[in-house]
Amino acid sequence: MTEEHVQQEETDQVAEEQPEQEVDDRLLRLAADFENYKKRAARERQEYVQLANERLIAELIPILDDLERALSAAEEHQEAQLEEGVRLVHRSLAGLLERHGIRPIETEGKFDPHVHEALLSQPSEAEEGSVIDVVQKGYKLGERVVRPARVVIAAPPPAREEPEGSA
Repeated sequence: MTEEHVQQEETDQVAEEQPEQEVDDRLLRLAADFENYKKRAARERQEYVQLANERLIAELIPILDDLERALSAAEEHQEAQLEEGVRLVHRSLAGLLERHGIRPIETEGKFDPHVHEALLSQPSEAEEGSVIDVVQKGYKLGERVVRPARVVIAAPPPAREEPEGSA
């Protein structure tokens, strides 16, 4: 064989190996893309379920608020049977929400704009920016805020005017 024939055979052999490597690379990429698609589809399904639950829960929360108000009113009127019945319904509904991942938002301490909605600020002896009253409870579904807690926050106490002539 001549030197040209040897070089030609080597070139042909390299040309045959390249398409096999390209096919292998494409198959590996296709398999990786498919795995990514499956993971993304599973994540989207989970988000759809959570979104559907969030809508239902947003409708149930006002019922919980009404029951809390009824409990407060019933305590004042000494109607023990009414109070116990309303308390039972309240406990059942609160338990249902808790089983589905609903948690009340903590309102102790500093105001957090991610989970609290400030309705107003009032002068107070408490630390400025801390929550001093809860007007309406807030709730979370997992880490997502379904309804922010509506709160009153502490403003600095009013500045006292110094009497004239004390300077």
